[in-house]
Amino acid sequence: MSPKQHRGEVTAEHLLDAALRIYGESGEQGLTVSAVTRASGVSLGSLYHHFGSIDGLYEALAQRWLGRLLGELATALGPARTAREGVGALTRAYLTFIQEHRAAALLVHSSRADRVGMERGRELRDAQEARVSAFAQWLRPRIEAGEVAPLPLPLVESLVLGPVVGTARRWLSGFDDVDLDEAARVLPERIWRSISAE
Repeated sequence: MSPKQHRGEVTAEHLLDAALRIYGESGEQGLTVSAVTRASGVSLGSLYHHFGSIDGLYEALAQRWLGRLLGELATALGPARTAREGVGALTRAYLTFIQEHRAAALLVHSSRADRVGMERGRELRDAQEARVSAFAQWLRPRIEAGEVAPLPLPLVESLVLGPVVGTARRWLSGFDDVDLDEAARVLPERIWRSISAE
């Protein structure tokens, strides 16, 4: 990598890091061009050069953190020998991620991210395909072995991730009736019952 390319990557990282800090402190309405350039110390021209617009920066930031979340979920599945263990590992990894990266989790679970996901779903899915399919690749042999109910993979993914995402959204919304430690203990067994072939 040339020194110029390296400087460009460092600049883009500064912009993304500043944008996440601002998003965590002020939400979407606070994520403006002037706020990001002021917080990052990066020029307006550099922001437009790297991301094209504040919307481009927002989308790059959301994709960056969605990629990290999916990567952590894939890593959590690695050591799991059984589907039941995998459900537990996936649930705990997801809930740990939102606790440790609250600002990023708010961004990934935001209504804007949902809108973009609905409008550009296929394109975004294809961009994350390797990470998304890690769950399907891990799950397929467990379905074939009769450990998991023989349901279409998208339905199994919904049964596994739906309750976890719902719990995460409720916690991120500020409801004080959600205890993530309790959810990490209770949800895996409840989810497992919904997909078990037994």
